Amino acid sequence: MLHGNNFLLFIYAVFVNGKFCKDPKLAKAEDFYYSGLNIPRNTSNPVGSTVTPVNVAQIPGFNTLGISLVRIDYAPNGGLNPPHTHPRATEILVVVEGTLYVGFVTSNTDNRLIAKVLFPGDVFVFPIGLIHFQFNVGKTKAVAFAGLSSQNPGVITIANAVFGPNPSINPD
Repeated sequence: MLHGNNFLLFIYAVFVNGKFCKDPKLAKAEDFYYSGLNIPRNTSNPVGSTVTPVNVAQIPGFNTLGISLVRIDYAPNGGLNPPHTHPRATEILVVVEGTLYVGFVTSNTDNRLIAKVLFPGDVFVFPIGLIHFQFNVGKTKAVAFAGLSSQNPGVITIANAVFGPNPSINPD
């Protein structure tokens, strides 16, 4: 809109799920591509695992598709993906290397542990919102891939939520 020497520009953008939706005519291959899940990650950290996410933040084309995935690398002899939950997604995990003890806890009032030892090629499902974990019980590294039923599944690590909130929980 022009008014005298002033110029006013209106820009309209559509956001879905908090992410900008690109005009489909402007989409390119890079909007639907990620490279690097073949690269092992460093597991030298306090929990002995590293999660490499591929969600809408890495692949904008995931927006509105309801899917994402992760690679999880586990250190030998106890690498742990600590108890956590995905508030917006069910997870399906496939082990490609190593041996993992995995499980989830059913909801109140039952709070029953559903767990199994998995080997390469085994698959396990963690229902949406339930607390779950994976633990490397093998003497070698382990690798798993997981698909999630949301482009932005979210993650709440239980220990961080209980023992490390900001602000901290008042002990009084």
